[in-house]
Amino acid sequence: MRRIVQISDTHLSPTKPHFACNWQPLTAWLATQAPDLVVHTGDVTVDGADVAEDMRHCRELLDGVGVPVLSIPGNHDVGEAHHPHQPVNAARLARWREHLGPDFWVHDVEGWRLIGLNSMLFGSDEAEEERQLGWLERQIAEADGRRLGWFLHRPLFVETPGEGDKGYWSVPPTPRAHLLDLVRRHQVAFVASGHLHRAHDIEVDGTRYIWGPSSGFVVGEALQPGMAGTTTLGAVTYSFDGRDYEAAIHEIGGLETLWIDDVIHEVYPPRAA
Repeated sequence: MRRIVQISDTHLSPTKPHFACNWQPLTAWLATQAPDLVVHTGDVTVDGADVAEDMRHCRELLDGVGVPVLSIPGNHDVGEAHHPHQPVNAARLARWREHLGPDFWVHDVEGWRLIGLNSMLFGSDEAEEERQLGWLERQIAEADGRRLGWFLHRPLFVETPGEGDKGYWSVPPTPRAHLLDLVRRHQVAFVASGHLHRAHDIEVDGTRYIWGPSSGFVVGEALQPGMAGTTTLGAVTYSFDGRDYEAAIHEIGGLETLWIDDVIHEVYPPRAA
């Protein structure tokens, strides 16, 4: 049996240590779980999209976890599609790769092919978006009968697969439609994401969509009105035994409940248009 833990949205920085107090209790909890692998589903940094020192700092922290870590980027790590100030681009992707490794990857365990995707590329029109999609289809074609599980930062959808554009919160409708077609045709067992700072686990058409909670902070109702899920701080565990698996969301009691609402103008000050 192989055991993997998904962590997400740590938002760590040496110069903006607003959420740093939750790193030690998270890593202490990870030690009790003794996973074979940790998957970080993005927003590792506060502002690695612009600040290389955030990337270096987080690389050192991840190296101290004591088990292998595979990460995929979030919007605060590499920017996002067509953002006016931080568009995802070659320079930001290169910074991520230099410090934290590949921004999309494959990891096989017995009976399974786990695929990490850079969701910040979807809808970007960057050359890397097409390269990733071609790579994804090859990884699926070459899975050799293994079951599939995906990890990404932004969820494919927030409420329903056919919903309209949810802007900041999820993958845009056009790339989402293609990805959902792959999910259905290839019977992807689960799609795990972060980004929303909420814990949620639902099944749609035979696929589980798991929102991994943040271990850094939670988001108030004013910023996420009516959003599904809970404001749990924690992580998700996955156990793989042959072609079977179990996944469970865990609240980690040692984490301090911090609200981004209280410090958002310090951590992410508004920029002039």
